[in-house]
Amino acid sequence: MQAQIIPQPKPGASPSIKIGKPQTFVLQNGLKVMVVENHKLPRVSFSLSIDNTPYAEGSKKGVSDLTSALIGNGTTKITKDAFNEEVDFLGADISFENSGAYASGLSKYANRILELMADGALNSVFTQAEFDKNKAKLIEGLKSEEKSVPSVARRVQNVLTYGKNHPSGEFLSEATLNNVTLEDVKSNYNTYFVPENAYLVIIGDVKFDVVKKQVETLFSPWLKATAPNLSISDPRDVQYTQINFVDMPNAVQSEIAVMNISNLKMTDKDYFAAIVANQLLGGDFNSYLNMNLREKHAWTYGAQSSIGGSKYVSSFGAFSQVRNAVTDSAVVEFMKEIKRIRTEKVSEEVLKNVKAGYVGRFVMQIEKPQTVAGYALRIKTQGLPEDFYENYIKSINDVTADDVLRVANTYFQADKARIVIVGKGSEVLPALEKLKIPIFYFDKYGNPTEKLSVKKVIPVGVTAKTVIDNYIKTVGGAKALNEVKSLVTISSGTIQGTPLELTSKTTSNNKMLKEIKAMGISMMKQVVNEKGAYMVQQGQRKDLSGDDLAEMKASANPFDELLLSKKAGVTLDGIEDMNGSDAYVIKDGKSTLYYDVKSGLKVAESKTMEQGGQTITQTTSYSDYKDVKGIKFPYKTVLNIGMEIELTTTDVKINEGVTDADFL
Repeated sequence: MQAQIIPQPKPGASPSIKIGKPQTFVLQNGLKVMVVENHKLPRVSFSLSIDNTPYAEGSKKGVSDLTSALIGNGTTKITKDAFNEEVDFLGADISFENSGAYASGLSKYANRILELMADGALNSVFTQAEFDKNKAKLIEGLKSEEKSVPSVARRVQNVLTYGKNHPSGEFLSEATLNNVTLEDVKSNYNTYFVPENAYLVIIGDVKFDVVKKQVETLFSPWLKATAPNLSISDPRDVQYTQINFVDMPNAVQSEIAVMNISNLKMTDKDYFAAIVANQLLGGDFNSYLNMNLREKHAWTYGAQSSIGGSKYVSSFGAFSQVRNAVTDSAVVEFMKEIKRIRTEKVSEEVLKNVKAGYVGRFVMQIEKPQTVAGYALRIKTQGLPEDFYENYIKSINDVTADDVLRVANTYFQADKARIVIVGKGSEVLPALEKLKIPIFYFDKYGNPTEKLSVKKVIPVGVTAKTVIDNYIKTVGGAKALNEVKSLVTISSGTIQGTPLELTSKTTSNNKMLKEIKAMGISMMKQVVNEKGAYMVQQGQRKDLSGDDLAEMKASANPFDELLLSKKAGVTLDGIEDMNGSDAYVIKDGKSTLYYDVKSGLKVAESKTMEQGGQTITQTTSYSDYKDVKGIKFPYKTVLNIGMEIELTTTDVKINEGVTDADFL
C-alpha cells in the first residue's frame, strides 16, 4: 500500500496589528500634539520631544549636558524640593533633558502631572548653585571613568568613526566643561529648547477634548522660535580594513568593535532587509557572532551587532569583550562571520526562525505606551507612511535570503572595516601583529600616537625577591608585619547604585573570612578554618576541595608578600605601564602582581579563574595608601570583573576585632 503524502500546510497571512492612531493638533507657536486615547489602564504618559538638527558644541562640549541637568530643578512657581516632593506624592515619573521631557502616572492625576511637566520645561530657574553642583558631579563622573576600559572604548569608537568635530564624535572632558558658564546654559536653552520642531505625544486614559484644552493653556505661552539648522559634513569610512589600537594596561579584557559608517534610513527600501541581516549577524542570541564567539569558543559572555536607521548619518558596529589571550583569534572570527553573511546565502529555515523571533519581540512591545509614542513620533519626524507600523510584520516577513545577501554587501563593509580594539598592549599586540592587518595606534582620546613600546628593560640586580622585599620594607618592614596576628579591613562602595560593604578578617595562623553584603544582606561569604574552606553564595554553601581549597588556604594570611618572598617559582616578568606608571610584573601561578617601580607599593593584582565554564581574569587595583599603626594599607580598591566596583576602606584593625567564632 502506497504511503499517503500529507502536504505541508501553507503559511498564513502575516498577522495584522492595530496601533492607536493619534488625534492631532498644532499650536500657533509650532508645537505639534498627538493624542492616543487608551482606556485599558488608568494611566497616562506625556512625551515631549524636540527634533532639532544635531549640532557640535566644540570647546564648550557639555553645555547640553548641563542644560539637561538644570531643567526642572526649580521653576518660577515652585522650588526644586517642593516639586520633587509633589511628584513623589503623586507616584509620578517626571524627567527633563535639553531635547524634551517625559512624565507618566495615574490618569486621575493627569492634569497636575502635565502642569508640573510643563512648568519644569518652560519655567525653569537656572541658578549658579545648581550649575556648580551639577558641573562638579559631571567632572567627578569623568574622573571615575578614566580607567574604565568600556568607557574609553565607547569614546574612542565614536571619535574615530565620526571625527572629533562631528556631533556624534565629540566627547565630554573636564577642560570643555570648565569652559561652560551659567550664561552658556541659559543661551543653549533659549536657542534650542523651542517649539517649532517640538512634538508632544500623549498616550493613555485621557479625553482628547479635555487634554487639548489643557495643552493649549499650558503650552501656548511657549514663545514661537526655530532652532538653528546647521549643516554637518558626513564622516567617511577608512580606505581599507585596519586595526585602531588603544593601550589600556589595566585591561583584563579587550573591547573589540568592527565599525563602518551607515546612511541607512527608515524610508529606504533596504531598511527591513538590513534589520533582518543584522539580526542574523549579531542582533539575536542565535546570531552568527554570538554562536561563534560565545557558544562555540566560550571567549565572551556575548557578541552582538547593531545598525542605525536614522535621517542623519549613523553607523554599523559589531561588538564584544574577550579575554586578552584570544583577542587576535576573536578578530579573525569577527571578520569571518561578516564575510560569511556577505557571501553565503542564509538557509530558509534559519531565516524563518530569525524573522519569527524578531516579530515576536515586536508584538510584545506594541502594548507599551512609550513604544506607541515612539512610533507616532518617528512617523512624523522621519517621514514614514502612516501605515508603516501596521505593515511592519509583513515587511519583515517579505525579506528574502537574496535581500539579506544584497544588503549585507551594502552595509557591512568587510573591506573597509575599522576594527577598534582597546586592551592591554603588552599581552595582545604581539599576536595581533601576526594577523597582517595594518595597525594604527591612538591614545584614550582618539589622538594618533607612536607604536606602543611593549617591553621595558629591567634594571640589573632587580629580581622578583628584591621587588617583594622592597614592598615589605615600604609598607612597614618584615618585623612589623610579622607582629600582626590578625587583621580586619572594612570597605564600602556601590554597584549599580546598590550600597556594598566588604569585610575581610585574616589571621597569621591561616584563618580567613571575607563577606560582601548588599544593603545589609549577605551576598557572598568565604571562610577558611582549621577544618577546610567553604563559600556561601545567595544562600548556597559549597565546600571547597582540590585546587580551589589550596588556593583559598594560600590567601588566608594578613600579608601575602611574607610568603611570596620565600616561595619558589615566583618570577619577575617585566615592566609594564599600570594606571599611568611603570610597574614590576610578578608572576605567581595564576596570579600576576604589579608593584610600582618608584614607590615600591603594590598597585594591582590579577587572577585567572574558571567561572561559568569560561576563563576570566579578575583585576584589583590599589591606591591611596595610609598609615595604620606603622603599616601602610591601600584605602582605595577598584575591583574589575567586566564592570568596575570601587571600594573605599572605612576601618582597619590590627590585632583586635577577631574571634574564633568568625571562622565557623
